[in-house]
Amino acid sequence: MTASLFRHIAFAFIALGLLLPHPASAQVPTQQELSRLAPLGAYLAGRQALIGRDFTAAAAYYRAALRADPNNKELLESTLVALLVGGDVEEAAKLAEKAVQSDKSHRLARLTLGVRALKQKQYQTARQHFSLTGQRVDFDLIAGLLSGWAAYGAGDTRAAIDTIDKLSGPEQLFPLFKNLHAGLILELAGSKKEAGKRFEKAYSLDPNDMRVVEGYAGWAVRNGSKDDALKVVDAFRKAAPRNPFINALSDTIKRGDKPAMLFASPQEGAAEVLFGVSSWLSRKGQDDLGPISLQLALYLQPSHPLALLALADLYTAVKKPELAIKLYERIPATSPMRRSASIQMAVDLDGLERPDEARKILDKLIAEQPKDVDAYYALAALLRSRKKYEECTDVYNKIVPTIENPQKSDWVVFYYRGICQERSRQWDKAEADLKKALDLFPEQPQVLNYLGYSWVDQGVNLDEGMKMIRRAVEQRPEDGYIIDSLGWAYYRLGQYDEAVKHLEEAVSRKPEDPTINDHLGDAYWKVGREPEARFQWSHAKDLKPEPEDLPKIEEKLKSGLSDTPSPAAEAERIKKSGSGG
Repeated sequence: MTASLFRHIAFAFIALGLLLPHPASAQVPTQQELSRLAPLGAYLAGRQALIGRDFTAAAAYYRAALRADPNNKELLESTLVALLVGGDVEEAAKLAEKAVQSDKSHRLARLTLGVRALKQKQYQTARQHFSLTGQRVDFDLIAGLLSGWAAYGAGDTRAAIDTIDKLSGPEQLFPLFKNLHAGLILELAGSKKEAGKRFEKAYSLDPNDMRVVEGYAGWAVRNGSKDDALKVVDAFRKAAPRNPFINALSDTIKRGDKPAMLFASPQEGAAEVLFGVSSWLSRKGQDDLGPISLQLALYLQPSHPLALLALADLYTAVKKPELAIKLYERIPATSPMRRSASIQMAVDLDGLERPDEARKILDKLIAEQPKDVDAYYALAALLRSRKKYEECTDVYNKIVPTIENPQKSDWVVFYYRGICQERSRQWDKAEADLKKALDLFPEQPQVLNYLGYSWVDQGVNLDEGMKMIRRAVEQRPEDGYIIDSLGWAYYRLGQYDEAVKHLEEAVSRKPEDPTINDHLGDAYWKVGREPEARFQWSHAKDLKPEPEDLPKIEEKLKSGLSDTPSPAAEAERIKKSGSGG
């Protein structure tokens, strides 16, 4: 495969939102619309659709351009990538057939054709394609393991293991997957003792790999070593106590049941190759195939729960919740991942402004497993975003008692409960939680900012509050929201020139935020820059401020800003009053 194809794959990942902003999505064009487009227009429309993550539309535009210029290799490769990223493997395979006519070792085309042949149980054909993927480490490993599963599918276990054993590459990567998949194939073929040796070797290489633990522990139980299996599982659970797959496996073993083998067919084993290797490389920042591997895995095994979850999470991350929800819904109800998928589906529904549906899912999950806090976390986030602060506090009140020994990572629970309490006028409780968050994570900038600003806004602990906000800014010097806090704190202290300086910087970093623009308008007014103040208020009004803020902005536009004492002046007045001054 030419280097240009990797540029196309990289562009597809950019289109998935890893590097580019999210423009408006295109609509899938009709044949009539496509027929009116010139080839260049179709190509440019395809690029735009790909940037908008509308892969079906992108493929349609590219194919229209390709019909007008069928020998354009760059265009063929763009279309191939768009089809694969969009999951249309059958159509991609048709283009792959054309691609290998001019480039026999076209890696992605050979991989696509091999996967299609494997799905169709044309195992020898699959092996031929996998042998021609060219020299590249990730393709070598994926194609070699897939070829091994194809050999097993053809009934030649010895050839399968020999194919896998001949693979050579980076020590951290190749031995792990070679031993894992050799073990899986050998156990399926009935070579239990040899399978055990391979699982044991894979486990020695990475005892924290979930699939390795599942394979080794499952083999141990099926071969009469229940205690050994539990040791392996319990060791994993110490590092990852909430992993649903391993917890389900532990429950199965403790009940005295024998877990089924991980995979029952060459197609399922091959799907795991595509998912597993791609995921491992992705964690190392070395994955060039990304969603293509996941789509090929799902083509072979449409119900592969981890591939479904990974692809859905990717769509969620790039603001395509509708596509993510469809994938979450495909995760089997019997899968240990179904609960996690349902929680994320609720998050996406809330993002689509369907909070009632989201709430219904979360309430059902909580009723089913009242002690599982994951659904509580999601519900608390939903309520917080919907400004239902009292309900949000109630949910956090159920989460906090489950934290027996708070660790640094738990700061966020106390921080968010503190916010909900502060917004629901329970300041004493809020202050205690914010301090607790700082105890767990000293110098955490969000907490420093929130607690420091709250003190300044109330006219208490003024010096300490300002110091905390400044420390937050030092850590997040480009965070417009935290800079706004500093500027607004200066405003509340009556130091208006300083307020203007920092609020202008905050607006330059967050020009679309109505609150920051409103704050700058107030500061301008205080330093006598009234026309600029009215401009900022007008701009803040146009930016759709919160409903409770809009009347205040409109009043300022009408009558200007009324004089009110700053917290510093008010605190000084109260202080003097209390001392008889």
